[in-house]
Amino acid sequence: MNGLMRVTGAWTGLLTDWLDREGLTAPRLRAQLARFAPDDVVPLPAWREALAQAAALRPGVPALGLQIGAGVQPRHLGVLGYLVAASDNLGEAMRVYLSYERLFYGANLAQVSWHGDEVDIAWPPAEQGPMFNEVSIGALVTFMSRQVDDPPRPLRISFVHEADSELRARYEAFFQCPVVFGDTHTRVRIPVSYMQIPMRHPEPGLRALLDGQAEALLRALPEPGDFDQAVQRLLLRVLPEGGVSVHRLAKMMNQSERTLQRRLGDQGLTWQMLLDRTREQLARQYLRDPALSVCEVAMMLGYSDQSAFTKAFKRWTADTPQAWRMRGARGSV
Repeated sequence: MNGLMRVTGAWTGLLTDWLDREGLTAPRLRAQLARFAPDDVVPLPAWREALAQAAALRPGVPALGLQIGAGVQPRHLGVLGYLVAASDNLGEAMRVYLSYERLFYGANLAQVSWHGDEVDIAWPPAEQGPMFNEVSIGALVTFMSRQVDDPPRPLRISFVHEADSELRARYEAFFQCPVVFGDTHTRVRIPVSYMQIPMRHPEPGLRALLDGQAEALLRALPEPGDFDQAVQRLLLRVLPEGGVSVHRLAKMMNQSERTLQRRLGDQGLTWQMLLDRTREQLARQYLRDPALSVCEVAMMLGYSDQSAFTKAFKRWTADTPQAWRMRGARGSV
């Protein structure tokens, strides 16, 4: 499980904002966080190290992760945060989270179970340490409470790690509900009735747009566990900027260009094959959206102009984007 996990680069902004609120210069930690753009992939070891540095800045402060998580904003969650915030009610927000959690963690982790008139959202144990879970669950509960008027409290929250009575009291004061420690999973339990609570700022139009973007991201990703998943995920984020190259991707993944090429070769891929495959998959998805012009699709895929995109698309499909769009809208693939 840990081998599949990571966090989105936007998540590092949560820690940067905490440093700002605390007035901490922390040049080493800030430099480490600055390496990641919001759309980058952050390996779990890098995130754990950042949290460890934060803890060292405030030694002896109990439940520090809750304090950090309390500063969460939609931008810290990437497209997932904006999708949740634009939902109609908490039930829809939960479905959105479950559908697109993979865009945040690199894997679908949450498990939902129903217990009469209560629902349990659980995450399997992972060897990331208490602070990792403090930040994650503290941010989740805080974020959701900010999306509704008169926010309700969870029925119960559970953590895998142990805690003494003093720490338990701090957790319960933060979450305003009973907190269980030493559980087999990290859990948040709420009444089913909460699902009908309307969100504060539902935006159906924005939801539809973001849904399309998120679906494009998911469709272009191979199955979890493949090495090229990480490479494609980075491609998805840097293509609109243009100038994408194997050298740039290798640098973002903290490895040499030769190593990246070799690992792609182990998967039976070349850099150009992966780049073309990703662009073709995204092109098919984007062209199904009538709101996007062919020129806009070309820009989103990182082409210098529309003619370059058209030439590439004809190589993939023996069709022009305009002609394929007419057939593709009717189900052509």
